Amino acid sequence: QMQLVESGGGLVQAGGSLRLSCVASGRTFSTRLMGWFRQAPGKEREFVARIRWTDGSTYYADSVKGRFTISRDGAQKTVYLQMNSLKPEDTAVYYCAARDYSGDAYRSAEYNYWGQGTQVTVSS
Repeated sequence: QMQLVESGGGLVQAGGSLRLSCVASGRTFSTRLMGWFRQAPGKEREFVARIRWTDGSTYYADSVKGRFTISRDGAQKTVYLQMNSLKPEDTAVYYCAARDYSGDAYRSAEYNYWGQGTQVTVSS
């Protein structure tokens, strides 16, 4: 089993920045991908970004491309999401996710470990 714990959410004004962190523990050696998803009230959970643990390659949703950056620290078993130029529509609960089997993944059903989520609220 793997455990994921997010932190770094909060309230920020539009145009501001936040950095989310996700620390992994437990069976981390099998990690293949880590990703960030978000879910706004009344909406489905949506993909934000993912990073391949082995080579650091990244992929972003079009809605955040150029504003958000996903990165990892292998030694600390931590993945980050740097969020710049935040907009009110970025308001959501942000979830960290991990996948321990091969292949790429952009849908929540394709990840098998999840954190508890951290709230990000962007005021206009």
